[in-house]
Amino acid sequence: MREIFQGSDINGMALANRLMRSATWEGMCAADGRPTQKLTEYYRALGRGGVGLIITGYAFVRPDGKQMPGKMGAHTDEFATEMKALADAAHESGCKICMQLVHAGGQTTVKAAGRQPIAPSAVQAGQFQKTVPDEMSARDIAEVVEAFGQAAGRAKRFGLDAVQLHAAHGYLINQFLSPLTNRRTDEYGGGIEQRSRFLMEVYRSVRKAVGKDFPVLVKLNGADNLDGGLSAKDALSAARELDSAGVDAIEVSGGTPASGLMGPVRTKINSPEKEAYNLSLARAIKAAVSCPVIAVGGFRSFEVTEQAIREDVDYVSLSRPLIREPELPARWERGQRAPATCISCNKCFMPGIKEGGIYCVPE
Repeated sequence: MREIFQGSDINGMALANRLMRSATWEGMCAADGRPTQKLTEYYRALGRGGVGLIITGYAFVRPDGKQMPGKMGAHTDEFATEMKALADAAHESGCKICMQLVHAGGQTTVKAAGRQPIAPSAVQAGQFQKTVPDEMSARDIAEVVEAFGQAAGRAKRFGLDAVQLHAAHGYLINQFLSPLTNRRTDEYGGGIEQRSRFLMEVYRSVRKAVGKDFPVLVKLNGADNLDGGLSAKDALSAARELDSAGVDAIEVSGGTPASGLMGPVRTKINSPEKEAYNLSLARAIKAAVSCPVIAVGGFRSFEVTEQAIREDVDYVSLSRPLIREPELPARWERGQRAPATCISCNKCFMPGIKEGGIYCVPE
């Protein structure tokens, strides 16, 4: 039986427990994506708080894939010193660290990307900004695929322990997977096999760059929770293809910014029945694949987390609870099992925009 504070292994990456810090935009990088000392200290605190794996805030693989201010960049070797400091800060307490790689595609803006946004198709979508993105050419696709591989290679050289591909929440890989944003008529559009092509090319590029013994994870929407978007059935197909190709773990999320109340980040998670809102999607993918599965979304209480790990999935990842209580895993391990004090108000993200760093804003 799986237990929360049981050690485990993902492709040689030994983890002290089954709790992860899900990728969280912190807003603590310089304008060019360079990590700051503030971010290093933030990861040091997370490591000391007892989480087994920190998944970094989403790092753009090319400048035109940038979205939020203060977002991390994985597009250059120039950040080697700062990236190694991040890894060292996490490792001090025995924690491992995984870099999440992303291209925002149509969800970015001209201001953030420095150019017209690119996407699978030139369509207006609810999760996009007002500007209709440019449709990616075959050359664009090849270059972005290569950029993911190069970024993964950097993460490995910088001393991080794993990489995760962000294929959820309406970003570029998810845009290819979704028939709502992928209207292509070439080999990248059509049925789910064709719409998965970009994801699989990115995965193979990353695997080639890091080798078979370096953990490669994927964050995948179990469904977009959006009319016309990626369905649960098609998500299962993509998950099976990743599993067959040798992916080391799949983190299952759901929703896009256009999904309304069924989006990736929900409010008022104040009772056990509101927790674990993606667990049914994760459970379905767990039944379809052989690789480890991670559930994310609304975990607040020890009991719900424990039950999910014992009965449904291999790992649970947390975001907002660790913004308010970075020491939550250690508290639970000491036997202090009261729920996380996070009230899911989402006010923690505003200081990231206004002040250069997220933190809990007390009521």
